[in-house]
Amino acid sequence: MVENMSNEVEPSRRDLGLEAVESVAVVNDGPAPFAKQLLGFWVTFRTMFKKVNTVSYPEVKEPTAPRFHGRHQLNRHPDGLEKCIGCELCAWACPADAILVEGDANTDEHRMSPGERYGKVYQINYLRCVFCGLCIEACPTRALTMTNEYELADDSRAKLIFEKEDLLAPLRAGMLMPPHPMYPGMDDSNYYKGDVLGFHPSQETSSEVKHD
Repeated sequence: MVENMSNEVEPSRRDLGLEAVESVAVVNDGPAPFAKQLLGFWVTFRTMFKKVNTVSYPEVKEPTAPRFHGRHQLNRHPDGLEKCIGCELCAWACPADAILVEGDANTDEHRMSPGERYGKVYQINYLRCVFCGLCIEACPTRALTMTNEYELADDSRAKLIFEKEDLLAPLRAGMLMPPHPMYPGMDDSNYYKGDVLGFHPSQETSSEVKHD
């Protein structure tokens, strides 16, 4: 046992059980043979003549992989209703706490999605997002997916906080801008099964008819 300056007793090697540990001396044979060194140089020399995967960005953009994790997108059903039901599972699954969701109840006068609820507020903070994709796996309705868009740099931090209108997918042919009623004779289970393939004329609200 050894006492230090503060009168504290330091454990010896025997107390720590280090004497029972076998040790092997490290043998230094010097540098590797010249032939092995040439083998390493050959790998470097051969790589020098391979085609470099470099493009003149941003004039030329390299295509991304099919399952690339880029900017998120909130999807719609074929008639235009939103797929997000405001369950907040994506926010709970996010390890970086980058997602904020606030759900609200659908009504007959204001229906944004099939079922009882919709995502009234949906926000993704790309200053925090690590693009791990866990939010996509947690989504029960496939409302949230990731696109191939990766050019998210901007000139202010506020612009990197995307709101719901920034994330919603655009309307395609056969879609109506919500709010509007569900497809006649269908319920939310039909939407999730893919039975709804487009909008029905009865889904057009009076305001939409006047606008047209």
